[in-house]
Amino acid sequence: MLDLTYEPPKPKVIAGAKHDWELVIGMEIHAQVSSRAKLFSGASTEFGAEPNSNVAFVDAAMPGMLPVINEFCVEQAVRTGLGLKAEINLVSAFDRKNYFYPDLPQGYQISQLYHPIVGEGEVLVEMGPGVARLVRIERIHLEQDAGKSIHDMDPNMSFVDFNRTGVALMEIVSRPDIRGPEEAAAYVTKLRQILRYLGTCDGNMQNGNLRADVNVSVCRVGQYEKYQETQDFSHLGTRCEIKNMNSMRFIQQAIEYEARRQIAIVEAGGKVEQETRLYDPDKGETRSMRSKEEAHDYRYFPDPDLLPLEIEQAWVDGIAASMPELPDARKARYMADYGLTDYDANVLTAEVDTAAYFEAVAQGRDGKMAANWVLNELFGRLKKDNHELSDSPMSAAQLGTILDLIAKGDISGKIAKDLFEIVFTEGGDPAEIVESRGMKQVTDTGAIETAVDEVIAANPAQVEKAKANPKLAGWFVGQVMKATGGKANPAAVNEIVARKLGL
Repeated sequence: MLDLTYEPPKPKVIAGAKHDWELVIGMEIHAQVSSRAKLFSGASTEFGAEPNSNVAFVDAAMPGMLPVINEFCVEQAVRTGLGLKAEINLVSAFDRKNYFYPDLPQGYQISQLYHPIVGEGEVLVEMGPGVARLVRIERIHLEQDAGKSIHDMDPNMSFVDFNRTGVALMEIVSRPDIRGPEEAAAYVTKLRQILRYLGTCDGNMQNGNLRADVNVSVCRVGQYEKYQETQDFSHLGTRCEIKNMNSMRFIQQAIEYEARRQIAIVEAGGKVEQETRLYDPDKGETRSMRSKEEAHDYRYFPDPDLLPLEIEQAWVDGIAASMPELPDARKARYMADYGLTDYDANVLTAEVDTAAYFEAVAQGRDGKMAANWVLNELFGRLKKDNHELSDSPMSAAQLGTILDLIAKGDISGKIAKDLFEIVFTEGGDPAEIVESRGMKQVTDTGAIETAVDEVIAANPAQVEKAKANPKLAGWFVGQVMKATGGKANPAAVNEIVARKLGL
């Protein structure tokens, strides 16, 4: 595993007011389960389908329709729990959370309050090279998503799309362990990374597949330590929830604004009201959405249509045995096996597809060289053309072949960059291109020696200067490389030039 030093949370102290204040943040992440069918029906979860085309009778709350649990969604929740080192509850139960919105046909949401499927876990969040913070997970429960209200299609009416209704969500609830905007964004980033590695959520925030509800409160310096000692939340101040955040940048901006808003209220002698708020990125401010409901306001009760969910330890063990290598373990392996720096290993493991591409290039080759070509040449070229790795014109096999040609001495580093450009823009087999276009490196020492002799004979004055100052021998190397079209083996050229000049 990674060699990390656990560093206790460093609270962000907000100065400039009458007093110094500290931020306290807890988060509820709604992660859409990667599943082709919904939580309680066989309807499709395809994104972008025609409105109301992915709706089963049970999703539309037709009379007499009963929910049937999707076993795969349960498996995905268990897999997520295992990935977060969490306790898996072999017995859990579903409850009805009663509230009315036009996009919730049943008038209640099937969720888990009293007996969630996953208990306490943890997420290790890196805040810099070798430094990490621990964010505790309180619970993960399964629930169904609501539909979507559409207000911009008609000036007088709103429409409802029920395609998302019944889609499985995992609500991942953290403890109030996060102490600043940057740490909040880092936590969501790390959690998203783990979910994508596990394959339990695609983490697409733009499509709404990963959304964050951010609970923000402020307290005077020293009060958080009292909370840790007593677990008494009154030390933390009244919290407000910022709903449905889908951008790391907006999460940070919203937390900053909300903290200062609460401080201004308290220092003016007012009282922060517990409520749910929305963030307006255009104005850079939060605004009230509704007063914050408590659990009793939803009139939770066990869902009468669903028996308690009982799973066997052997089934959980089977899921655990099929777990993929997670980001921290993969990063540690890259640093140990390939000698990569913390930064390079971090970039290469940030996304699953990036890690898979690098592994394919590095397989059986020099890991450092593979990393340099992926990070510098490939990523630089992709960025220049506004490409994503997923639509890269160059496959891992093609890049690997280029590295093989360098290792065998068939091409030099300079020729390799020219070859890279050809393959990136035109495609083709790099080895065949080298042969057909005469790009192979000249390794015949006799031919190189002839070229060196010709350059020396043509430049007697430069020879004398080089003998007086050996550093000038590089000029001869450059002339020979130019004369051979850059195809001469650089190491051989350097050796022959030095020998011919008597250096």
